[in-house]
Formats: sequence, structure tokens, C-alpha cells
Amino acid sequence: MKNELTEKIKELTRQVRLPGVRKYLTEEINEANLKNLPYEDFLYHLLLKEYDLRLESGKKNRIRLADFPYRKYLEDLSVSDLPMDAQKRLKVLKSLDFIAQGQNVILAGSPGTGKTHLAIALGIKACLSGYKVLFVTVPLLINQLKESRSDRSLMRMEGKFEKYDLVIADELGYISFDREGSELLFTHLSLRAGRKSTIITTNLSFDRWEEIFSDAVMTAAMIDRLTHKSYLLNMGRNSYWLKKARDYYLNFQNP
Repeated sequence: MKNELTEKIKELTRQVRLPGVRKYLTEEINEANLKNLPYEDFLYHLLLKEYDLRLESGKKNRIRLADFPYRKYLEDLSVSDLPMDAQKRLKVLKSLDFIAQGQNVILAGSPGTGKTHLAIALGIKACLSGYKVLFVTVPLLINQLKESRSDRSLMRMEGKFEKYDLVIADELGYISFDREGSELLFTHLSLRAGRKSTIITTNLSFDRWEEIFSDAVMTAAMIDRLTHKSYLLNMGRNSYWLKKARDYYLNFQNP
């Protein structure tokens, strides 16, 4: 009779979507019987398992929905190999206070200096901390914006874009774009300015941004909005990944 009732309870948990209760029900019943726990203690521990499972599931879902191209964690970073500017700012960035304050982070430097790795690592930590994150390359974002304008769904996309706590816009400057793309990107990023955080990685210094926006006024306005109360990190010119590969090779040669 008890087993039959347990199965009925599990079936109800499927209907009301309580996977943690279903998963740990038998275990908690046995534990309660063994220790002669009060009903309140039994229920509390069972619901706590449900809560913990949902927290863990939420973290995994946020990381999945962020659409990172790969997973890198702050623990994977070799801090001593990062440019000095990044080393100095890493502690404050790891706190994620910039997200709570709606501040931007701009990582500027040559290819291979660890910009994307650092951006993804901060993004994953944000996901684990309960923030809603989106990773997108700038060329892909512009294509999506153009498509949304064509099928008249631009406003819906803008509304969705505004709701992310953190957007990582990768690879600004790797390719140039036309005036339509420039205007759409400017408008889209401006929606978040001063309210929600954006991390931008770029291989171009600010004095060269006009090369991709093709409009001096728009470039100046974009830089002004993105850099207001932002963290600007000079990621340098020396390749972070080349240094890591060289260290690996030397260690391999001299075990």
C-alpha cells in the first residue's frame, strides 16, 4: 500500500513538475522513517532537494541559452599571462558589480590576446550567479537585425535584447558594415546604455572605429554611449594563446 501511494505521489509530481520531489521522494521517506523525523522536517528536506535541483537546472539552462561558442571559466585563466591592465581590473570584474550597476566593459587588443576568453568566462560566471546572458558576434547580430527589419519583427527583437542582464558583443572591427548595419547596431546598443551591461571585444582602437561605422558623427556618439562609466581594458598586442602554446611546448620538451 505504501509503495502504491508513493507511485501515486510521483505521478502527481510529474503533473505539477516537481522533478526533485520525484527523484528524492523514496530516499527522504526512508531517511525520515529511520530517524523518526517530524513531518515538517521531512517536508522541508524534500522541498530543499527540489529547490537545489531547480537552482542547478537554472544555471545549466542560462549557460545553454547564452549560446557561448565554447565554455571557458575564470579558473581556466592564467592571470600572470594576461596584459597588466586586465590583471589590475580582474578582481573588480569578477565581482560582477559592473552588471549590477549597468556598466559596460570594452576589451580592446590584437587577436589572440584573450579578449573572448575573458568575456566568456565573465559571462559564464554571470549565468552561474543568476544573470540572463547573451553571447553574439557583431557580424551575426547585424545580420539578425537586418533580417528582423525585413520581416517586421525588429521591435520584438529589441524588446528581447533589452531584457538580457549582460550581452557580450564579440569581434567588433573584424569586418566593416554598411550604413544600415551601422545604424541598426548603434540603435540596438543604445537601448542598453546606462541601464544594462554590454561587454564588447574589439581589435581596433577608438580612433579607428570610423573605419567600420563609416560616419564620424555616429562613431563619436557610439563611443560616447558605450564608454560612459565603463571599464576600458587594453588587452595589448602580445598573443595570450601564443604564450600558452609556447609554455606548453617548453614543458613538454622539459618535463
